[in-house]
Amino acid sequence: MKNQILLCFDYGEKRIGTAVGQTITATATALEIIKVVQNKPDWEAIRRLVNDWNPDKLIVGHPFTLAGDRQIMTTAAEKFGRQLHGRLKLPVALIEEQLSSYAARREAKSTYNLDAIAARLILETWLSENIEQDWPKSRQT
Repeated sequence: MKNQILLCFDYGEKRIGTAVGQTITATATALEIIKVVQNKPDWEAIRRLVNDWNPDKLIVGHPFTLAGDRQIMTTAAEKFGRQLHGRLKLPVALIEEQLSSYAARREAKSTYNLDAIAARLILETWLSENIEQDWPKSRQT
């Protein structure tokens, strides 16, 4: 199995949390927070991240309500995903997410780097749902 590098984005109206992960160990690390000004992401900062990490795929959190219904941010995240694909020419996957910011807040115990921690949690979910662990066939239990 070839290792793939993934960049994840937790899109928000004011900030975008970012995280990087890779498929061999199915681990992720929170990176930085990118500002959104007047509904426009800092595309130069996003390009810099892509150039630094050279990802194989981009992951975007796809927020829904707890009942599974669409909300305003659902459409905004979809639009952001289309823009990422159009500008960067990389595959983009959306992953349904709920309460990532709440979980990040519980983990961080403060608001510092909250959006990047939420992106890490989203990416860890994507990895756990999409990467099969290949255990050696000869492993004894």
